Amino acid sequence: MNIESQKTGRIRARFHQFLEADASGGVLLIVCTFAALLWANSPFKEAYEHLLHSEIAFHIGSFHFEMHLLHWVNDVLMAIFFFVVGLEIKREIIAGELSSLKKAVLPALGAVGGMLLPAVFFVMMAAGRPGAQGWGIPMATDIAFSLGILSLLGKRVPLPLKVFLVALAIVDDLGAIVVIALFYTSNLAVGYLYYALAILAVMFVMNRQKVYKIYPYVILGIIVWYFFYLSGIHATIAGVLVAFTIPIRRELDEKIFNKTLKKISIDSEHVTDYTISDEDIHKIDHLRKNAKRVLSPVQYLEHKLHKVVNFFIMPVFAVANAGVDLSSGGGSGEDYSYISLCVGLSLLLGKTFGIVGVAWLGVKLKIAELPKSIKWKHMFGVAMLGGLGFTMSLFISNLAYMDVAMLSAAKVGVLVGSTVSGILGYFYLKLTLPKTTLE
Repeated sequence: MNIESQKTGRIRARFHQFLEADASGGVLLIVCTFAALLWANSPFKEAYEHLLHSEIAFHIGSFHFEMHLLHWVNDVLMAIFFFVVGLEIKREIIAGELSSLKKAVLPALGAVGGMLLPAVFFVMMAAGRPGAQGWGIPMATDIAFSLGILSLLGKRVPLPLKVFLVALAIVDDLGAIVVIALFYTSNLAVGYLYYALAILAVMFVMNRQKVYKIYPYVILGIIVWYFFYLSGIHATIAGVLVAFTIPIRRELDEKIFNKTLKKISIDSEHVTDYTISDEDIHKIDHLRKNAKRVLSPVQYLEHKLHKVVNFFIMPVFAVANAGVDLSSGGGSGEDYSYISLCVGLSLLLGKTFGIVGVAWLGVKLKIAELPKSIKWKHMFGVAMLGGLGFTMSLFISNLAYMDVAMLSAAKVGVLVGSTVSGILGYFYLKLTLPKTTLE
């Protein structure tokens, strides 16, 4: 086996591990979504609302900070989610599926189409009616949910199709972040923003000066989050910007690490069933430190936080935000059912035709190239899965609507549109994908 094929094999192995974690997280996300809906529509729905609006505060000397539980989830936990998204975007741009023009063009075109057409659909359907500011809701694709559905098809799914979906979702996330920062920010306090940007500048200098220790970035990142929170720009944007300051280069070269590895061995003469020698303990400590140094801070944090996001933060977000009381209409007599329709159709139709349409146009204009092992009918099915907006769509709904009834209507649209997109995408791909694996 040559060096190039070995490298390709390692990349594929890491990519499959990434897919498995996201797919499993997507299944858990589905379970938590239904649990939240059942709870919010059960005799115990008052307990659900009481829990979400319970105050949580902490004090450090004269410093006092207090928020509702729902805000802790949406502002704090989701900042960690956005931080991991930022790490993934940085890695993909520098060393992944977006690292070259050839790799990036097709999913980038699909993502652009999948953002623009749903927004246009929504604006056209909601024109002249209250709630038109929700045009950003159907622009997002939930990577965990979409990969969770795709994983149900097993080895029949060609790897290039999975790569396309992952890269598309990452570009999509980047677009959603820009939309949130530019269009869903109000009451800007510029002074706090200057403080945050100054600290970010210090963090970039630390990166350039090859500061590889993680804890200085963590401490400064928390301060940046706090200033963003006070500035009026949604604090989750701080998570992305902090991620961009984290070093992506490794502190220790793998060749040096391999030499260290060969030199370390445990002396069997001083080993018992219960203990080893102090000298061997020092060897193990040295190996552990070097093992951490051979990973870049970006890769280390992404590895440590990926499962935390997939198996804790996103399920908690689903429980806190997917619990829509379907019987009360959000507590208002006003009928905003058209918002549900706008969101749902924009996710299903706007995403599907936007993704596949612009990608097809790019190939026809010879800007992009369709991988040989997949066909346009497969791309159409994956484009349907792009209509699974869920996490980011629910998040933008919270920013777009202050009115409880409008927010509930938007959430219903997200849930229905995402569900229909997922079901149709799954069965369409099941019918059109080959019976054997195509790599």
